[in-house]
Amino acid sequence: MPTSQACPHFTDEARFFRSPALPGTELLTARYFQHSFAPHWHEGYVVAVITAGAEGYRYRGARHVAEPWTLACINPDEIHTGERAADQGWAYRVFYPAAEMMAGLARQLCPSFGGGLPRLPQQVIRDMPLARALARAHLLLEHGPDPLEAQSAALNALATLLTRHAEVRPGLAQTRGGAGGHVSAMRERLAADLAEPLSLEELGRAVGLSAFHAARLFAREAGMPPHAWRNALRVNRSLPLLRSGASVAEAATACGFTDQSHFTRHFRRAFGVSPGRWRG
Repeated sequence: MPTSQACPHFTDEARFFRSPALPGTELLTARYFQHSFAPHWHEGYVVAVITAGAEGYRYRGARHVAEPWTLACINPDEIHTGERAADQGWAYRVFYPAAEMMAGLARQLCPSFGGGLPRLPQQVIRDMPLARALARAHLLLEHGPDPLEAQSAALNALATLLTRHAEVRPGLAQTRGGAGGHVSAMRERLAADLAEPLSLEELGRAVGLSAFHAARLFAREAGMPPHAWRNALRVNRSLPLLRSGASVAEAATACGFTDQSHFTRHFRRAFGVSPGRWRG
């Protein structure tokens, strides 16, 4: 079990980038030793290829360890963590494809797929040829001279991931009943105006529950309390603003954070870098 003491031989390095060959997809290349990711979630998918060391992460009630040339995949809106599981930390290349892109790719592969989202396994995927294909595509998106080659490699690798390992997830319309319907309505209320102060009483009234029952139901079904879920959504919604040139302070204000330091703290927990470094 690795110790928590920092080692002078290893430092955290991370770089986010985008490629016109794969629109709507954030890309990350990183090595982490000291950083650990607090529970957080993303609106799109996470497809991580571990290239060195080992990453440990909690996802869907279990702890997983991903070693070199395995895949750690997270589905949209699902809470997870991340930390080193080897003395040297871990290095990886990560795709953050939008949910709509992966659903569209699934429909092209299988026209009868329907309107749901493909669901990637919660277990570590041990498929070395696929891991190497994804890593090669990621490297081509970062440094390759031919955008057509990079796009072809990326789409082929993601298609292979779906055909070999994905399952079908029911669409939202099929899962809105009962507790799930209450939580969906509370999510909509939390997301309606991210800068609006909101109390648990107001959130409960939106679904006909007391503040106590609303908070308990939300935490049970969503995996985190309403305020933590809302802060994670604020971080996710800041990405297009930063991408379009907004300053860190402007993005923080627009997304409802009380100040820039509050925004930066939550952003770093989710992405491992400050919003200024993420924007580049």
